[in-house]
Amino acid sequence: MPSRLNAGFWHIGVKLMSLKEWLLILLFISLAAFIAVIGLISRVKRQQEQRVGAVPYNSNAISTSAQLAAFLHVFFMRSYLVGIKIPVLSGYILLVRKKLSYQQGMSEYSLRCQTMKLTWSIWISFLTAGGILFSLQPGISFLILSCLVGVIINSLFLDMTVARQERKLLSEMIELFADVRHRYHQHGMVEEALYEAAEFANGEAARHAMHIYAALTSVNPDEALERYYETAPNRFLKAFAGISYMVMEFGDQHPDQSSIYLTGISSLTQEIHLEILRLDKLDYLLKGLNLISLIPVFFTKPIENWARSSFPTMNEFYDSKMGFIILLSIYVIIIGCYLMLQQLQRNQETTFRITQQKRILEKKIYRWKWIQPFVSSFVPQPGTKRYHSMVKLLRDTNTHLKVEWFVVRRLLCASICFFVAFGSVLYLHYVEKQHILTKPVTQTTIFGKLPDDELEEARAWSELDEKVMRDLNMNAHSSYEEVERSLLAVSAKSPDQETVLASVPRIMDKLQAWNDEFLKWWELALCFGIGYVGFQLPLLLLYMQRKVRSMDMKHEIYQYQTVISILREMDRMSVEEILEWLNRFAVIFKTPLQKCLLHFEQGPEAALELLKEEVTLPEFQRMIDKLMLSLGAITIKEAFDDLEGQMSFYFEQRRQEYAQMIDKKAEWGKMIGFTPMYSLIFLYLVIPLITVSFAQMNIYYEQIQKL
Repeated sequence: MPSRLNAGFWHIGVKLMSLKEWLLILLFISLAAFIAVIGLISRVKRQQEQRVGAVPYNSNAISTSAQLAAFLHVFFMRSYLVGIKIPVLSGYILLVRKKLSYQQGMSEYSLRCQTMKLTWSIWISFLTAGGILFSLQPGISFLILSCLVGVIINSLFLDMTVARQERKLLSEMIELFADVRHRYHQHGMVEEALYEAAEFANGEAARHAMHIYAALTSVNPDEALERYYETAPNRFLKAFAGISYMVMEFGDQHPDQSSIYLTGISSLTQEIHLEILRLDKLDYLLKGLNLISLIPVFFTKPIENWARSSFPTMNEFYDSKMGFIILLSIYVIIIGCYLMLQQLQRNQETTFRITQQKRILEKKIYRWKWIQPFVSSFVPQPGTKRYHSMVKLLRDTNTHLKVEWFVVRRLLCASICFFVAFGSVLYLHYVEKQHILTKPVTQTTIFGKLPDDELEEARAWSELDEKVMRDLNMNAHSSYEEVERSLLAVSAKSPDQETVLASVPRIMDKLQAWNDEFLKWWELALCFGIGYVGFQLPLLLLYMQRKVRSMDMKHEIYQYQTVISILREMDRMSVEEILEWLNRFAVIFKTPLQKCLLHFEQGPEAALELLKEEVTLPEFQRMIDKLMLSLGAITIKEAFDDLEGQMSFYFEQRRQEYAQMIDKKAEWGKMIGFTPMYSLIFLYLVIPLITVSFAQMNIYYEQIQKL
C-alpha cells in the first residue's frame, strides 16, 4: 500500500513539474514578446520624432521604421477586428476602448490602435506575472494571487495610460490656446483663428480644435456643440468651445478696451497651468508608492519557506486556520491599499459625466414579481423623512436609480458579502480539519530544522492517528478502551505500553478537536454582520461620492461665472437666455436648470425659487439671487458687477485647497503605501513567531514541572 501511494505521489509530482516547466517556458516567451513589443514601439516613436521637422539622414532606417510602424498598425487593427467578435474578449476590449475614447479626439483609427496596444500590454504583463507567481507558490495561493495581479495590472495600465494622455493633452492645449490668441490678433475672427491654429498644431489638441471648428461652422452649431460636449475629454475644451461660439454669435464686446474672448482664453490657460502644477506635484510626492504596496505579493511564499525551514514549529501555524486567515487578510490589505492609492493619485478631479444606462440589473431584478414584496419591506415609506433623504442622495449623486432599485442593489451586495463570508467560514473549518489529520506528531525545539528521519517518523505517527480516527468513524465520544483497541488493530506493529499511553490521549484530543470544527452560532452571526456591512456599503459609497462631487460643483460654478462674464456685456440679454446658456454647459446642475426653464413662463421668480430649493450649494444660490435681482430691479451687468473679484477669489481659494489637498494626500499616501509591507512582516512573521514561541515555552515549562 505505501508503495502504491508513493508511486501515485511520484506521478502527481511529475505532472506538476511538467506543468511548472511549461508555465516557466510561457513566462519567458511572454516576457520576451513584451520586451520586443515595447522596444519596437519606442523605436518607431524615436524614428518618427527624428523625422518630424528634420531632413532624413538615413533613408534605409526611416523606411525600416515606417514598415515596422505599418506592420504594428495592421497587427493592432486585425487583432481588434478578431477580438471584437469573441464574446468575452469583446467586452474587455470595449471596456478599454471606453477608457481611452475621451482622449483620442474621436479618431476611430487611432482609438482602435491605442486600444489594442494597451490590451496586448495588459495581457502579456498578466501572463508574465502569473508565470512568476506560479513558480513561487503553486496551489490555491496562485489562484488568489492571479485574481489580485489581474485586477492590479488592469487598473495600473489603464490609469497610467489615461493619466499620461490627459497630461499630454493639457500641455498641447496651452500651445493651442497661445496660437489661437496670436491668430485672433491677426484676423479678429474666431473661426479663422481656430482653423489656422488647428492646422499648424499637432497631437490630440489639434484634433479637438478641428472638431470644435467643424461644430461652429456646421449648419446647426447648437446641436453639433451638444454632441461635442458629450465627448469632450475635460472641462477646459468644453468651456473653450462654448466661449468661441458665444463670441461668434454675439460678437466680441470691448469693455474697457479689452477683448472678452482673449480674457476667457487667459482664464482657461490660468486654470490649465494650475491643473498641470497640481498633477506634477502630486505625481512627485506619490511616485513609487504603487510599486512599494505591491512588493509584498511576491514575498509571502519566500518568507513562509524561510520561517518553516528556520523555525519548524511555524509549520503548524502556517498550515492552520489562523495562518490561512492571516494570509488572506494580507492579500485583502494589499488590494485595499492599492485601490486607495489609486484614488489618491486620481488625476481627473472633474470626472463626473451624465451616463444613461440602457440596461440596469437592479431594474430587471425588481421586475420579478416574487421579489417585489421582499424588497418593499426594506424600502422607506414614501412621504417620510428617510425616504426624501434617500431620494435627495440619489439625485445629488446623479444615480439613475429609483429608491426600489437602489434597495435591490443593497440587497445584492448584502447577499454577496454574506455568502462569501459563509463560504469562507466553511472552507476554514475544512482547512483546520485537514490540518488536524495531517500535521506531524512531533515535539521539537523552536530553532533548527527537524531531521529527515524524525520528520518521516512524525508523519508515520500522523498517518496512524488518521487511520485510527477513521476506524472510529470520527466519533468524539469514543472511550479510552475503544481507541486502544482500534490502535492495536490498525497498527502494523504491536505498540508497547508506553506508546499506547502516549498515543491514546493524543488521538482522543484529535477526535475532539476534529468534531469541534463545525459552524458555530457566533460565526453565523458574524456572517450576518458582514452581510449587514455589505447592505450599508452602497449607501456609504453614495455619501462619499456626494462629498467628492463638491469639487466638481465648484468647478461648474466657476464655469458659469465665466459664461456670465461674457453674456452680461451683450445687449438685450435676458435672465431666461442666461439660464439657457447655463443649461448648455451644465452637467451636475442640468436637471434643476431644465426644470427651472420649463417653469419659467409660468413665473420667473417662482421658477428661480424652485431652483434655489433644489440646489443647496451656497455659491450657486448667490448666483441665483443675483439673477432674481436682474428680473426688474437692476440690469444683469449691475447685478454681476463684482464678478471679476469673485472669480479671482475663487481661483485663489481653489489654489489653497489644492495645496492642502496635495499635502494631505502625500501624508496618507506614505502611510498607505508602506502598510502592506509592515503587515507582511508583523502579521505573517513576527507576531506568529512570538505566539508560537510563547506556546512552546509553556510546553517546556509544564514538562519541567513534571520532572
